[in-house]
Amino acid sequence: MQVKLALLSCLCFASSLVKLPVKLDTIGASKIIRLLESSTLSLSTWQTDHISCSDESSQGNCTLESSSGSAPYHINDSRSTKRFSPDGSPTSNRASVPDSCAQDHLNDLELKVRELETVMLGPSSDMPHTGDINFLVGSGQMSQETETCNELMEIVSRRDLKEILIACAKAVEDNDTLRFEWLVSELRPMVSVSGDPIQRLSAYMLEGLIARLACSGSSIYKALKCKEPAGAELLSYMHILYEICPYFKFGYMSANGAIAEAMKDENIIHIIDFQIAQGTQWITLIQALAARPGGPPCIRITGIDDLGSAYARGGALEIVGQRLSRLAEACRVPFQFHACGVPASEVEIGLLPIRAGEAVAVNFPLMLHHIPDESVCSQNHRDRLIRMAKSLSPRVVTLVEQESNTNTAPFFSRFLETLNYYMAIFESIDMALPRAHKERVNVEQHCLARDIVNLIACEGIERVERHELLGKWRLRFIMAGFNPYPLSSFVNATIKSLLSSYCDKYTLEERDGALYLGWMNRPLVASCAWSSPNEVSWTLSLRRILEQSKSQLKLRSE
Repeated sequence: MQVKLALLSCLCFASSLVKLPVKLDTIGASKIIRLLESSTLSLSTWQTDHISCSDESSQGNCTLESSSGSAPYHINDSRSTKRFSPDGSPTSNRASVPDSCAQDHLNDLELKVRELETVMLGPSSDMPHTGDINFLVGSGQMSQETETCNELMEIVSRRDLKEILIACAKAVEDNDTLRFEWLVSELRPMVSVSGDPIQRLSAYMLEGLIARLACSGSSIYKALKCKEPAGAELLSYMHILYEICPYFKFGYMSANGAIAEAMKDENIIHIIDFQIAQGTQWITLIQALAARPGGPPCIRITGIDDLGSAYARGGALEIVGQRLSRLAEACRVPFQFHACGVPASEVEIGLLPIRAGEAVAVNFPLMLHHIPDESVCSQNHRDRLIRMAKSLSPRVVTLVEQESNTNTAPFFSRFLETLNYYMAIFESIDMALPRAHKERVNVEQHCLARDIVNLIACEGIERVERHELLGKWRLRFIMAGFNPYPLSSFVNATIKSLLSSYCDKYTLEERDGALYLGWMNRPLVASCAWSSPNEVSWTLSLRRILEQSKSQLKLRSE
């Protein structure tokens, strides 16, 4: 460990002497690392005057000796050289240190620095040489690069995985390839997809950093997409995640509750789902509407989804329609399904078969953050979809989104936000699935790692994971002409009952008309509902009329 730190220190000092930015490709970095590892030179030899001389100092021989060995080692000060045995006791008295010993090391350092120049710049470089090293050492002048190097050595010596990972991200932000390569060599033995939460998360985040530096983030993101199950009897990895963590159930239950409340007096309901996935969300709603007093309504569902997302449901959109149709038939609910197999960002109002006399509900379940906004393209499909939903005059619009701020955040801030957010996710998974569980690695790799890699490695149109905090979503919906639609207390109580079957570290908070599901007080998912102003006014007026009628009937009965 100390040898590696000394090598890094030598490299940083050499870089500062020749005024070079440490920005190399992987091949150049490897050459320099090999060059340094071939030398036993330690920067501490001349930087702190801790020079260890052999007993044959009269011959000018000067050596570095490891304190872990059996031989005694030497520490030099300005007055004497004391020899210590491995137990720390002094074994020799004063002795003079020949000046030639230190000079030999300085000459050796200058030789190595010039060799570094050759590797970094080539033999024909016009850059100036290192200058007078003796003057720099004697004056105690240290560059900013050397100070940064010392900070890195302290971080690595503490073996704090999170600290080293953040330092690695900072090296990527600075485009410091050599420093990045060295930190990666330290991180590799510390991360593991089978370890504790920080080890597992760091393994994927490290791959994201490597992909970013190699400009291969997009291809890795596509390769990590969830795979279809091996057979019809197997659940997809997304379904496993759905079962072990309440995040999806929380979103589905809160959205369904708002829809059921808004549609309780409607006979024809049309739900437009902008991310139908496996259709799991609508199972409980169909069952609930089947038991509605006076008989079930007629339900139409338009399922929107990218055809490339078949991995999440084991087939095309028609399979979802068939499953829901069988369920509705068993529940004696009139049902129709319309498949709209285009990416959500390409949906136009003409693709939505709206019919007269039906009450419309629009569902945005954990998908609007995938839609590019004004920071990505001039079309701003994110706001366009919200405005299009408003044009449908819906009874209710439901929104469920991750409570995270990564959309327009610069790289390093986005890295820290991703680290903290997914750390909570991985910790919650750790409480649900044992580390030895054979499916846990698959769930994390295929359902979470791809998002992490995309957040870290990709930019521009290729970065599809663009989360926003609920406050920003609220502004978008208000600007489109929506008003908040209050979630019912019955839904809140139902979700609290749901969480009782999970770990007690999950938290539920109701704030500003929205629900927040969190892990150890860190909000992770937010859910809210919206409606057109006229619909809100009509609903509130109807509620007041009903309340007044009940009060009058109660007074008459008394």
